[in-house]
This record gives sequence, structure tokens and C-alpha cells, in this order.
Amino acid sequence: MTFRQFVFRNVVRNKRTYAAYFLSSSFSVMIFFVCALFIYNPMITDETFYPAVVQAMTGAELIMYIFSFFFVLYSVSSFLKTRKREFGVLFMHGMTQSQFNKMVFLENMIIGIGSILTGMTAGVMTGKLFLMAGSAFLGVPALPFHLSLRAVGLTVGGYILLFALISLFTSLLLRPVALIELFRSGQKPKAEAKVSSLLSLLAAALLLVSYYLAATTTAASLIYRMFPVTLMTIMGTYLLYTQLSIYLIRVLKHNRRFTWSRTRMISLSSLDYRLKDNAQMLFMVTIVLAVSFCSVGVFASIPVLTKQFNEDYPAAIGYMAKEGDPLEYEHLQDIRQELNESSVPFESITLPIKYVEVVSSTIKNPPVTLPLLSFSDYRRAAEMAGFSFDEEPLSENEALVLVSSQNNRTHIKERAQASYTLRGVEDTFTEIGYTRHVAIPEYLLPELDENSLLGGLVISDSQFQQFTSPEKTDRYTGFYVEDFRQTEDIASHMTNNGAVRYEMDKSYALTVSGTLFAVRSSQYSMMLFAALLVGTVFFIAAGSFLYFRLYADLDYDFRYYATISKIGLTDREFSRIVTGQLALLFFVPIGTAIVHSIFAFIALQSYFFLSIAAEMGIVLVGFLIAQILYFLFIRSQYLRKLKKVLV
Repeated sequence: MTFRQFVFRNVVRNKRTYAAYFLSSSFSVMIFFVCALFIYNPMITDETFYPAVVQAMTGAELIMYIFSFFFVLYSVSSFLKTRKREFGVLFMHGMTQSQFNKMVFLENMIIGIGSILTGMTAGVMTGKLFLMAGSAFLGVPALPFHLSLRAVGLTVGGYILLFALISLFTSLLLRPVALIELFRSGQKPKAEAKVSSLLSLLAAALLLVSYYLAATTTAASLIYRMFPVTLMTIMGTYLLYTQLSIYLIRVLKHNRRFTWSRTRMISLSSLDYRLKDNAQMLFMVTIVLAVSFCSVGVFASIPVLTKQFNEDYPAAIGYMAKEGDPLEYEHLQDIRQELNESSVPFESITLPIKYVEVVSSTIKNPPVTLPLLSFSDYRRAAEMAGFSFDEEPLSENEALVLVSSQNNRTHIKERAQASYTLRGVEDTFTEIGYTRHVAIPEYLLPELDENSLLGGLVISDSQFQQFTSPEKTDRYTGFYVEDFRQTEDIASHMTNNGAVRYEMDKSYALTVSGTLFAVRSSQYSMMLFAALLVGTVFFIAAGSFLYFRLYADLDYDFRYYATISKIGLTDREFSRIVTGQLALLFFVPIGTAIVHSIFAFIALQSYFFLSIAAEMGIVLVGFLIAQILYFLFIRSQYLRKLKKVLV
């Protein structure tokens, strides 16, 4: 038998332990390969949504590649530690350190190359299915399957490099120790877990404070709290498993009334040792699951923004002619002609927007000039868009802030109402609230503050007429149709993906709702599809961690359960004890991850004007059902193996 044959048989003999790691690596390769197939599919390179596809899929590939590196590194190092007795036998029979390094390298490369071949084969077989799913998310006809050599080269080259680098360094993870230590690695009695009441209290404090900060987050404070809350949650989760959970188990043990009921004494007898041994694994699984839930949940919630698209863009086409725009008449005629040629009935209105110099204001750093819209024109625009209008007319010195997006209402609580003195009149205008409707879509007015809350002011008609010499006067023309989706690709020669912002160096600003909606929908859908792929990889990797930890301790569990079975336990009691031990490994991390994710979504809700509770619930329930099915499968297999040995 040659050395290479010996290495190959080592891998085959440990196939039970390597199975989940191999399948998880293969699945990661498959998803990476499928994403590359999307990027290099020649049928979508000319589509308007192609940049969104490249951005989403490239991001997914980068995340999966980085995650794969750490996943493989952790898995391989854990496998090496479980084979210490085997390595002790090899060293006792004369294996040198260089031979050991070569063996570990070849073993890892065999598994790595096998994962690459299996993953790419599965990618080729299921590529058409994934392309169909991606096409459905994009809302386009099914993309044909195209096997790109660049996709093959990127996948093979990237993952061979990954496995080679890890294989070179993993042998260093098992440093030379005395042979007796290698042989006794699986036989040494477990040391009592050391816990600190202070660290246990710190774990509870970190989690409670992070939950409180997440629950009380506002749209303005979200970006500032995100990093510290995430850091505190990670630290608190680690201490939860290494300190607090063991501390609580010992408190329960001292409660005789609880402990001496049915089989709880047996279940609790080794629970603190099991938690100590699995603390790092439970921590990693929790973080991976939380990231998976949040990544899918975030992008599943983003399409909520499309539900308010009608309110944010009341005019199917909005054209803002800046003062002195020489192309206004020509552009408006082109838009009317295109709508008529597309047989899209429409109505239009034209409103003046006056820019007046701000003399003084109660807010810091007020804008130099302020756009003004009369109350009657605001009402005309709202009624033309089909909104029910019941706002009371304004008095002489009252003003409403012109809202440019309904989502900006999430910032209203943090913004104090202001007063303005404008050149041309003696009265001071005081904000009394915000417009209920969007009269002029965003992009068509300049951004006057960092939160884009101040789009301008709506003032009374009489005051509006008094500004006879404004700094400048723009003209807004809105085209209103029954279904804004009919305007997709209208005025395409005048816009870039449906919009020309006011800040751009052009004599006009323009929004085409149909084109904007199509572009945004494709972006959101592609991001959601990529997040689902990445989230699935993370979820399967978490299951792989659980599988490996379970079967790595299988020999010890055989001895443990063989011992307690001799005290006269019934099959039902035995199954209950085993199920409880397994449920701890499977549902404690997913339960903790769900709690983390709920508070993360509560913080995210502060950014959205509409509720995202339904999307959150669907994501979390879906993952929980998948975990329950995985638990039931592993439980049945595990019980079968235990009973087969104990009979």
C-alpha cells in the first residue's frame, strides 16, 4: 500500500465524521458556481438590471468565499483534534513530522477537490433550475443555461487556492505533544467547568442592554448604535454559553424539588460538562444563524418600500424645468408624443416653484434659498394623483414641510419644527406639521438637509402671491396615468435608469415611475435572491457544525448512555433523556439567534415607514421549521445508532 493509498483510506474510514463537512463545502461551491453562472450569462449583459445582478452576485460570492475559508479552517482544526489517538498510533510506529504534514495536506486536498467536483457537478445539474428561479425574481423570461469557462475557472481556481492554503496551515494546529497525551486525549476525565458569577452577570447585562438599545433605536440613531449593539450582542452571547448557562444549570441542580423529578437528575448530571464542551460550537452556530436570519430578513423586508411607491411618486412622469431651461417645451412635447404612441391616456398639470432667500431661521445652517409651493397647487397635485384630501387651508404665517418621500416620516420625531424669515415679506413662517401626501417626487427638488426632510414649504396662497421677485422660479409638470408601470422606458433618451436628479448638471430634473419601479424591483429581487442563497449556505453550515459535534462525541456518548442504561431506564425514559440532550444542541442556538434577530428587526423597523413584521415572521418561521425537520431526522438516526450499540 502506497502512502497516497493510505491517505485515501484514512479519508474513507472517517467518512461518517467528514460527511457533513464535505456536503457543506460542496454546497458552498455549488452556490458560488451558480452565482458565477449568473454573472457570466451572455443573455443578461445588455439588460438594464445587469449591474444589479453583478453587484448582488459578486457580493454573495465574496461573502461565501470568506465564510468558506473560516468554515473550512474551523472544521479541519476540529477534525484534527478528534483524531489525536489515531495520530499517536502513527507517531508510535515511526511517522515523521514531515510525513504527518504531508498526510494532513493530502487528506484536506482530497476532500477539497472532491467538494469542488461534487459542487460543480451539482451546479451544472441544477444550474437551469437556479437560473429559472433568478429569472422569476427578476420578472424576466427564463434565462437559458450557459456554461461559461470563466465561471468554471473562477470557481475551480478560487476554491483550490482556498483548500490549498488551509491544508498548508492545518498541520500546524496540532503541535507535537507527548505520545501519552495523544493516547489519553479521549479518555481523560472531564474537568469541572469554572464559572464566574461576575462574568455571568456581565453576560446578562450585555444582552439586556443591547436588546434595550435595539428596541429603542430611532431612524436617526440606527447607524450610530449598529456597531456597538452588534459587538455587545456577540460578547454577551459568548459569555452566555461559557458562563451564564453553566451557572444557571448549577443553580437548578441545587433545587432538589426540581432536580429530583422524573429523569431530570440524569439529564442535569452532565449538562454543565456538555455545555462547557460545546460552548464554542453553540456560540458559532448562534452567530451564523443570526447572520443568516438577518441577511435574508433585511432583503425580504426591503421590497416593502415598493408598496409605498404610488405615494412616493404620485406622478407617473415628473418633469422639473429649472429657470431658463431651453429644452422644456421640446422635452414635454416628446413625453406627450411617447405616451400617445404607447396608447397611454394621461392628464397633466404645471405648477410654479418659487425659490426665496432665507434671511434667518431657528435651525442651524438653514438653506440659502427655500422652495415654496402654494397650498392650492399642493392640493391640485394631491387630488390629481387620486389621494383623498382633507387638510385645512393655512393661515398667513403657517407652513407645512413638503414631504418628498413617505419613508422620511421615520425621521420626523427627531426633527424640531422651525421658523423662517424670508426676503420679500415681513411675516415669519412657522412649520405646523408635514404634508400628508407627496406632491413633488424626490429627485425633483434639491436636498436641503442631511435627512432630506425639508423638501420645501407649502404656504398659503395669499402669501405665495406676495413673493413677486423670487431668486428663481422652476416649473413642475406632472403626467398622471392609471397604471404607472405603463411608463417604463418612456423618455429613456432623457434619463439614466428613470431619473435625472436636481443636483445633476442639467437644465431639468426628471422621474419616470415605470422605469424607476422596474429598476428598483430588479435590484431588490436580486438582492433577496442572493441573500437567500447566502442564508441557505450559512444555515447548512450551522447544521454541519451541529452534526460534527454530535458525531465527534459519539464514542463518549456510547459509554455514557451504556452506563446510565444499566440503572433500569425504560425505552421511553431513555429516548426522553437523549431527545433532551439533542434538543439542547439544536434549539438553544436557534432560539437565541431568533431572539437576536427579533431585536435586530425591531431596530430595522425604525428605518421603515411601513411595517415589516409579516416579512420578519415568514423568515423566522421558515428557518425554524427547517431546523425542526433537521432535528427530527438527526434524532431518529442518532437514537437508532445508540440502541443498536446498547442492545
